[in-house]
Amino acid sequence: MNTPPLASGPEGPSSLRPLLDTVLAALGEGERARGGPLPAGGPETVSARMRDALGDVLPDEGEQDALRLLVRALAEGSADPADPFCAAHLHCPPLAVAAAADLAVSVLNPSMDSWDQAPAASELEALVTRALANEVYAEAFRGAGLYRYAAPPRGARSPHRPDALITTGGTESNQLALLLARETLGPSVRLVCGENAHHSLPRSAWLLGLPEPVIVPTPHGTLDPATLEALPPGPLLIAATAGTTDAGLIDPLPEIAALCAQRGARLHIDAAYGGGLLFSPRHRTTLTGLSAADTVTLDLHKLGWQPVAAGLLAVRDAQDLAALTHRADYLNADDDTEAGLPDLLGRSLRTTRRPDILKIAVTLKTLGREGLGALVDQVCSTAQEFARLVDEHPGFELHAPPTISTVLFRPAGATDDAVAAVRRSLLTDGRAVLGRARAANRLWLKATLLNPTTRPADLAGLLHLVEGTTPR
Repeated sequence: MNTPPLASGPEGPSSLRPLLDTVLAALGEGERARGGPLPAGGPETVSARMRDALGDVLPDEGEQDALRLLVRALAEGSADPADPFCAAHLHCPPLAVAAAADLAVSVLNPSMDSWDQAPAASELEALVTRALANEVYAEAFRGAGLYRYAAPPRGARSPHRPDALITTGGTESNQLALLLARETLGPSVRLVCGENAHHSLPRSAWLLGLPEPVIVPTPHGTLDPATLEALPPGPLLIAATAGTTDAGLIDPLPEIAALCAQRGARLHIDAAYGGGLLFSPRHRTTLTGLSAADTVTLDLHKLGWQPVAAGLLAVRDAQDLAALTHRADYLNADDDTEAGLPDLLGRSLRTTRRPDILKIAVTLKTLGREGLGALVDQVCSTAQEFARLVDEHPGFELHAPPTISTVLFRPAGATDDAVAAVRRSLLTDGRAVLGRARAANRLWLKATLLNPTTRPADLAGLLHLVEGTTPR
């Protein structure tokens, strides 16, 4: 039996080129067969089609056409976030340049658990995470010798400066934030968050064995600082949100930060959704107060247009990350680190991990602040336009003007059951992918607009489609 070709090494490029042609052709075939934002027929139809394409999972003899068949089947059975009618979730269409960078990572296959497995990637991660942390905390440290996108000093990181870790997304970032709070304030620290907070926050408190969280009602969608004034005694971690999952709302960050300062409470801000507003001069002021947080969650696979995963946890004081220090002689022996080899094991709770930083770095450098800011401005403007169309249409009700790029709406006069049925009908037919959210004690359709190529005609078409699906 001949050895299958490798992706890297001297023969790598010549081996990959025909395979890439196969993948691109299969992606196109699958997209054309799907014919819309979602495969039609619902779960049973999609499952049957995938079973037919897969056949025997581990055949006795290999099948040379497996790449084409399975990529085509996956593309045909996937939700396409680049389709204007695919607008349910915080699920962005990735930039081509970021996807291309991700291919390079797959080919080179660095592992970010020791320097000798990822020499260049470890340095790239150090540079870019420090730059992004400085961006998050620029307001707090302005005039203190920190400059945006400043390179870290060579060698060990200075402890009293911002820093950031790469994560798989908001859930891991939020869990790390609670872990750092526990290690800083002790195991009795209590999480305080609103009902609007991401589910991963109270779940992380449970995973870490922390006391039962205090969940504050948020009847108007955001955390009211007045409700935080009668909190229980003891060490507290107050978690605010900059971009709620349901409606894209932003808690009053400056007021919450001031209350934390008065109470001596630690502050975490989950900006997984809204953090991308930092790139826009027009919208970044909505994040005023962000830099007061001890920790901040960011997700660039939302308003950053990265392939999954591209999460970060930024920390105001790198000293906090010392809690993650861990030793394994085969990865970061003391004599190696003393001799100058960088220690990567304390940069994550994961051991083996991909250098997701490459696609982020390529995107930042290719588009720059102006290019990224323009994308942010575009999707926010698209949401404003869609909200205007909804508000002016007599057959629909708008929940509220969008804060970021999420619009909640519903057919006028429809029951909650009817709203849910409209959504499922569109999903089953493969015609549109809309989310659902509960606000003001009613069920709403949710359009999360992260596609910068969506145009006004697409928005009108989406609204017309929903109208035609609504029972009269």
